[in-house]
Amino acid sequence: MRLRHIEVFQAVLQAGSVSGAARLLNVSQPNVSRVLNHAEQQLGFTLFDRTPQGLIVTPEGRRLMPEVEALFSHIQAIGELAEQLRQGEGQHVRIGSAHALGHSVMAPVLVDFRRQTPGGSVELVTGHFNTLSQDLLQYKMDFALAFGEQATQELVAESIYQANMVALLPKDSPVEGPVSLAWLCENDLLMLQQQDPLGQVLNRVLRENGLMPHSALYIKTYSVIADMVLAGGGVGVVDTFTARRYVDQLKIVAVAEPLPFEVILLSRRDQPASQAALRLKQLIRNKLWDLRIQGV
Repeated sequence: MRLRHIEVFQAVLQAGSVSGAARLLNVSQPNVSRVLNHAEQQLGFTLFDRTPQGLIVTPEGRRLMPEVEALFSHIQAIGELAEQLRQGEGQHVRIGSAHALGHSVMAPVLVDFRRQTPGGSVELVTGHFNTLSQDLLQYKMDFALAFGEQATQELVAESIYQANMVALLPKDSPVEGPVSLAWLCENDLLMLQQQDPLGQVLNRVLRENGLMPHSALYIKTYSVIADMVLAGGGVGVVDTFTARRYVDQLKIVAVAEPLPFEVILLSRRDQPASQAALRLKQLIRNKLWDLRIQGV
């Protein structure tokens, strides 16, 4: 029996008549009769006796009933699972994030995801670009949110946010900005490491302008730079996400020279995203759009 034969057999059993089965299946009555007759021809026995009182299931048809009911129960379960997958329920997503983006972007995104998809689960790991890339290459995560940097050919980088870095000054600084890189260097600019995505931009622009910071400190974690400015250790240049976290503690001003950075979604080229992962990516885009509108 083909699946369509079984579907019509089940509908006739449920409705008690060909006309009733046609209404259940939303097809014409002749269509149901034709499929039922074709099924019986293929089986070599009748499924129903046609009597003046209506259709009566035959002993052979009755033997088939438990298996047909079990099949339709399984089909219904498949349909319910498919709907859950469409909604992202029951799916586990593994995400990587740069530290600064984990605080400012992923935290509120995960709250929204949990509210919208109570049956889904997410594992968030923060790390630097190289670590996130290696985890993606080893299938340890589904995608990562990172600051833009050159990725390997096995990975796809989708740019979803662009902005310029900003300067962090002590709260009581009389300077209102914008400040030049020369001024920052003269006031103990705390440096980002050269291999860092933002550090690459900062060091390149400093070289182009023939500048050399007086400070010998090279720091990889952006929040540590902000904490050192708080401690009176100098001035810093960071992304707008880190700066937002210190808006009540430090003075945030623009830098005269453009220091562009971007945020990317990083994923494997050969790994399609699940519905839950796609939903999370859209929530991330929405959050970044909101932050863009709000400014630092």
